[in-house]
Amino acid sequence: MSLGSRFEKVRTGFQTAFWVANSSEMFERLAFYAQQAFLALFLTGQLKLSDVATGQLMGWFGLTVYALPVLVGSLADRFGFRRALAFAYLIAGIGYFLLGSVSAPWMAPVRAALPMYWLVLVILLITALGPALVKPCVVGTVAVSSTEEVRSIGYSIYYTLVNVGGALGPLVGSAVVAAFGMENNFRFAALAVFAMVFVVLFFFREPAKAPTARSVTSVRQALANTVLVLRNWRFVLFLLIFSGYWVTFYAFWVVMPTYIHRYVAPAMSDAGIGRLLSIDALMIIFFQVLISHLTRRIASFRAMTIGVVLAALSMLTVSAHRSVWMAAAALVVFSLGEMTQAPRFYEYVSRLAPEGQQGVFMGYAFLPIAVGYFVSGQIGGHLLHYYGEVVKRPGQLWWVLAAIGALTAVLMALYNRLFVPATVAPSD
Repeated sequence: MSLGSRFEKVRTGFQTAFWVANSSEMFERLAFYAQQAFLALFLTGQLKLSDVATGQLMGWFGLTVYALPVLVGSLADRFGFRRALAFAYLIAGIGYFLLGSVSAPWMAPVRAALPMYWLVLVILLITALGPALVKPCVVGTVAVSSTEEVRSIGYSIYYTLVNVGGALGPLVGSAVVAAFGMENNFRFAALAVFAMVFVVLFFFREPAKAPTARSVTSVRQALANTVLVLRNWRFVLFLLIFSGYWVTFYAFWVVMPTYIHRYVAPAMSDAGIGRLLSIDALMIIFFQVLISHLTRRIASFRAMTIGVVLAALSMLTVSAHRSVWMAAAALVVFSLGEMTQAPRFYEYVSRLAPEGQQGVFMGYAFLPIAVGYFVSGQIGGHLLHYYGEVVKRPGQLWWVLAAIGALTAVLMALYNRLFVPATVAPSD
């Protein structure tokens, strides 16, 4: 096929809904990571919550964001992508605005009625419903608004825009924090997603193929699918093992901001810490294609194992020396592992799914993210408190996280040898 013909297929292969949905999620990811980069610092510094409470709150937030799509995705099928997306952005905007207004005078009666921990938890759970509903809406839109010839390109565009938003979020958030303060960063996030409500309502039209291209899934069916997946213990075991990788990933959001602020560079501004956290997404934007090309001949399982090992090494890199440069180097090491394993993870999971049930099982492939974020939150605050305040050796907390990464790699190797289904060759 000539270059001109291929360009024509790309030009005509996507409906307008594809571009509106993906562009809007880029801004949603920008808002999401703008608040993620500063959430730990905000909860401990501004709201005076303990490290343990902060980790717990972030863990519950992450669990809700990444586990809820299994159920709320049925709302997108039932009510249509346009209405579901607009509702998702509205809810996320309300949540971010409330988060930035926790200390506002008009919230005083609410603060008097609820302890700060529970008030923040309620706001975070409300906020989480927005991102949880956005993901199935956008992924579903990609599926039904692109032709078969360009669908794989469509998912590449989707992944790229998600990472663009992930990289811009901490950078833009840092600028807002430096100029207007921490609370206004959350209000900026609210404004960004509120704007997407109007973008969706004015420019998004239900994809023409939607009525015939997707079946409507009820909440009951979603629950039945969950039972179906949970009964496949081999599949669930693999997801639980791989969640160890995401425990290390979310340590950069739950633990690192406070660690740097308190033990590495106390004079470093909050905005500077936010900029530091953008390294991972920036690396993916600039080097994912190259890394994918260099690792294309590595078997899926080996590529995933390399990614987990590099994640463990990134934890050791942070602990090697208390400096911002070592923290930045750790993010670079981690990103190399992420770029190596991420494209291969879904390929491997699709082979673990029983024949004819790949669609249902692939919908649960992101559950390790939910479990990993939750566990990272639950242990992250305790690690900060124990190694920082009790034994006074904060760098050693990264040894624990490195051990989790190393244990994950070992368990993956054992799983691949002992429990992998016959349809998937070991070391595939």
